[in-house]
Amino acid sequence: MPTTPDTAFDRATALTPTAGGFTTELDPGWDVGGGVLNGGYLLAVVARAAVEVSPHAHPVALSASYLRAAAPGPATLAVTPGPAGRTLQHAVVVLSDPGGPAVSVQVTTATLHDVAAEHSVPPPAATPVEDCFSIAEHAHLAPPGVQVPGLSQRVETRLDPLTAGWALGQPGAEPVMRAWLRFADGREPDPLGLVAFTDALPPTSWATGRFGWAPTVQLQTLVRAVPAPGWCLVEARGGEASDGWVDEDYRVWDSTGRLVAQSRQLARLPR
Repeated sequence: MPTTPDTAFDRATALTPTAGGFTTELDPGWDVGGGVLNGGYLLAVVARAAVEVSPHAHPVALSASYLRAAAPGPATLAVTPGPAGRTLQHAVVVLSDPGGPAVSVQVTTATLHDVAAEHSVPPPAATPVEDCFSIAEHAHLAPPGVQVPGLSQRVETRLDPLTAGWALGQPGAEPVMRAWLRFADGREPDPLGLVAFTDALPPTSWATGRFGWAPTVQLQTLVRAVPAPGWCLVEARGGEASDGWVDEDYRVWDSTGRLVAQSRQLARLPR
């Protein structure tokens, strides 16, 4: 897979081969506040490792269990590849920091082709990106006690005003967030970048005024197509919130309006 190692994302997901896997340096700049690394970023590191040992070019399905919060700094990725077929390969990747295993992922790799979709889910009617609300540019408006994440400096996030009342002290009744995303340094989206985008928005509970860390416990991501250059539109919808748990569904469309990725996760509700 071609890479552009001079970008922040490629540097933050760079790998060094070892016997049985890879080593990496988890970048503290991809945190979601309080030094906690973003789950989508960690999943992208894992996805890169799986692609490196596969004859296929792209991660297309990932099922991750987050065992605990991974610490920034040195980490290892143990990769167990399965048999490689003509169209796909499975692998198991375990990311560990000095404290032990942190993320365990079943990864399917394949090669995505530039073909028209037989049926697709159209994007929602979103506010144009130029009229949306930049998280990085309005960091001073963060709610009390909410730390501005380093992730917002790496992934440019423009919140749709229709679902961003929470950022202005006017939370809504529905746990929905919608935003335009792109890498802040101009890196164009690709399948690895899409993996990161499927967990890049604040928790949907924030939309209803319930703030705090909502740690991901399990995340399933599907990459459906190679994205076109430009902004991606991301919508996250919270589902059942009860007994301290919440599920969230993401959909990601590229600049042409094509659905290119989706995810579902189970997370803990903020305390």
